[in-house]
Amino acid sequence: MADLHFLCRDCDRWGRRETPPPRCPECGSPRLLVHSELDALAIAHIDCDAFYASIEKRDDPSLRDKPLIIGGGVRGVVSTCCYIARQYGVRSAMPMFKARELCPQATVIKPDMAKYVGVSRQIRARMDALTPSVQPLSIDEAFLDLSGTQQLHKAPPAQVLSRLSREIERDLGITVSVGLSHNKFLAKIASDLDKPRGFALIGRAETVGFLARQQVDIIFGVGKVFAEKLRRDGFHTLADIQARPQHDLIRLYGETGLRLSRLALGEDARAVETDHEMKTVSSESTFNADLADFEALSTELLALCERLSERLKTKQLAGDTVTLKLKTADFRLRTRARHLMIGTQLAGTLYQAGLQLLAREVDGTPFRLIGIGVSGLTRAEADDPADLLDPGIARRAAAERAMDRVRERFGREALVRGKLYGRRPSRPPLDKDDEPKGTPR
Repeated sequence: MADLHFLCRDCDRWGRRETPPPRCPECGSPRLLVHSELDALAIAHIDCDAFYASIEKRDDPSLRDKPLIIGGGVRGVVSTCCYIARQYGVRSAMPMFKARELCPQATVIKPDMAKYVGVSRQIRARMDALTPSVQPLSIDEAFLDLSGTQQLHKAPPAQVLSRLSREIERDLGITVSVGLSHNKFLAKIASDLDKPRGFALIGRAETVGFLARQQVDIIFGVGKVFAEKLRRDGFHTLADIQARPQHDLIRLYGETGLRLSRLALGEDARAVETDHEMKTVSSESTFNADLADFEALSTELLALCERLSERLKTKQLAGDTVTLKLKTADFRLRTRARHLMIGTQLAGTLYQAGLQLLAREVDGTPFRLIGIGVSGLTRAEADDPADLLDPGIARRAAAERAMDRVRERFGREALVRGKLYGRRPSRPPLDKDDEPKGTPR
């Protein structure tokens, strides 16, 4: 029997024995990592544990042993919640009214994004100090590639990551979970195996056997609807997919079948990418009361388009695909998109495109949320290019940029479009910058 490597996550003791001890021979800790490939794996996924809630509990120790929900308003959704609240069934993205029903004794705190971003930057700086190959997925998670760093750190990646998790807990007061494997797909899965404060590994030798036992929805991109289709077709676990010839899966599901076949065998050739081009910019708002009237919805849409345009101009971006997002009162999501002949960052152009999409959806259905986004992003010119199909665009662009100059000098409220005069927003809009997510959450 080959020797196994072991690592103490508390005192950093590294060793190798045929039969590793149940506790660390140095400090007596039971938190040992034991694996035959402990010194060889280098692709990691680090995920902060209940990030927002952990920061709030750190800053207010009286919340430490209480259920905590981070979210806003009766009509909002749960941004995140602590592990105590999760025991009551509360989950991220759950409607707030449902979360309050499940856990009425929970403390609810509105998100403090400035504070969370500050902590995220501190964690990112520590990651960057370990390797130049860091791919953030969101504010609280990232992939790292530590290949070739052993000589620099005088330690294998597993030991380096164990030290990092201890330092984050000691210095920043929050915990992280680490997944370590030989590719991104498996590292992401591993980081969920031992939460919170966890560290899990999936080696090359065990990959196929480990995946064979998993349900089909462990593959990112396989949502509830597609998972049900796979089960109806006889694919319940990844073992079922592994057993089918690749050409059969391609015949059934096209290019997606090829992807299923490869991931079911643990094959993932994606590199940890450090150059992130923004994919979409969007803004959305949840209403205090459902809206079904076209005029009311179009007013909210115009306000969002103005805000979205302002952000595009600040980032010097333009986009050629406008996407409208609507969520019904019963939480059904509708998304509709329109491709423009030329890219834009103008609020008026965004609004007209969004308005055409909205007109097709207003049929008496009450909506609780509206959003507008733009993708197909490129660096913007000083002005939108001329559109031969719409000669008036140059005049409208000049007028809008004149408004921008007035607002820049005297403030946003110095000039208000007539349609928005006297409007009181239902809730402050939520702005989003979406970057390549690698493995979705």
